[in-house]
Amino acid sequence: MAKQKASRPATKAAAKKRSGTKAAARSSARKAVKAKARTASPKKPVRPKQRIAISHHREEDFKADGLRAYAKYRDLGIAEASHGLAQAHVIRLQGPCNPAEVSKLHFHDVEFQMVYVLKGWVKTYMEGEGETLMKEGSAWTQPPRIKHMILDYSDDVELLEVILPAEFKTVELKA
Repeated sequence: MAKQKASRPATKAAAKKRSGTKAAARSSARKAVKAKARTASPKKPVRPKQRIAISHHREEDFKADGLRAYAKYRDLGIAEASHGLAQAHVIRLQGPCNPAEVSKLHFHDVEFQMVYVLKGWVKTYMEGEGETLMKEGSAWTQPPRIKHMILDYSDDVELLEVILPAEFKTVELKA
């Protein structure tokens, strides 16, 4: 019996030693994995500090140099001030509306897009929403890559558009 009693503590000690070694090995392996994960993960790029952008209405600021030939754009200086984070402009669609030129199904590869009708009205089509008449004071968002098109608009329509990021791709689709 003395042998059994003596061997039990020895067995326990040996088991503790083995489990302690395994625990230490597991612990150091976890530390190595965590350290590797910390060093391997790319750091979020530091965006330059944004600055204030002030834009006052001036007729000469409306330019026909934007995405659509039938529109004039007034850049509000947001893209430059935000270092490309966002873009905002006032759009004047030139009347009368020519559906052959205007009504082309497309999408924008953006993270966010919002439009607000400042003046007049615009009739749009958005995938999943259908046709909608937007009047002065109406606002809408267009989720990323949603297929949409303009169907018609008033001769005096003005829109405020905010888009993230400032630079993006537009893809025209076959209807």
